Amino acid sequence: MVSCRHPQPADDYGVGYNFLVAADTLALQEDMPMHLLIAPESQDSLCVVRGDAVVVAQKVSISEDEIDSVWVKIARDQDTQGWIHEGELLEGVVPDEPISRGIFFLSCPRLILAAVIALLCLVACLAWQMRRERYHVVHFDDIPSPYPLALCVCLSASAALYASIQEFAPEAWAFFYFHPTLNPFGLPPLLALLLSLAWLILVLFCASLMEISRCLRAAEAVLYTLSLIAVLAALYLVFSLLPPLYAGYPLFVAYVTAALWRYVRKHRARYACGNCGARLRELGVCPKCGAVNTL
Repeated sequence: MVSCRHPQPADDYGVGYNFLVAADTLALQEDMPMHLLIAPESQDSLCVVRGDAVVVAQKVSISEDEIDSVWVKIARDQDTQGWIHEGELLEGVVPDEPISRGIFFLSCPRLILAAVIALLCLVACLAWQMRRERYHVVHFDDIPSPYPLALCVCLSASAALYASIQEFAPEAWAFFYFHPTLNPFGLPPLLALLLSLAWLILVLFCASLMEISRCLRAAEAVLYTLSLIAVLAALYLVFSLLPPLYAGYPLFVAYVTAALWRYVRKHRARYACGNCGARLRELGVCPKCGAVNTL
């Protein structure tokens, strides 16, 4: 649900840990490295390719190695086993867990760039369509429901929290990357809070879809949903990429304050239709059933 940076090398995996090769090719050194007596590159005779499942067979530390002091032996099968620097290994593999694979996929720079381009195209199409006819948009001409606002605020909070974990507790994120779970209980407090927010985002998104279908006609509901997704994507990119201490936190407080103030002043439903029960911001013709509501 979030675009994530690759974790730094950490002691969160050991012998018997399973990886999937994500790089095109990883070259392995067949002989065990012994201090500075590292076999030259020309002796690399083993390779694993994208999609291969490998297991960690051994880890050793060679302090004299100026490139990377940790070497890892991985095995694809009985005949394909070899050594590789830990840093090179972690850049070219992903833990063999569905959640970790999703994190690795979302962290791809090309995917992030494609998402930004798609977001800009979506915003341009929506802006062109809304010039022809008035449509509801979250924060600007919102529907009389608090769920889209709560969804935006919750997702912004999760993005700011993710940026904070990356900045101040990267080892916690590395632990989650190597040992992912959908259960927030038993995790460190920051990770538990982040995972709880992820579940809350899912619930709020479902509630928002139900409210959108209840408040708007089909065509308007589709456009509003698309605009909501575009706003959510923009909010996540902004709050996950900004440095939290210097820009992220002040901007998050300012955004939440402005969003709540605008909703209370402009979009909060104060009345209910006497005919169908739909919530109304002001008295008059009900947009759902057409009944006239007066005092």
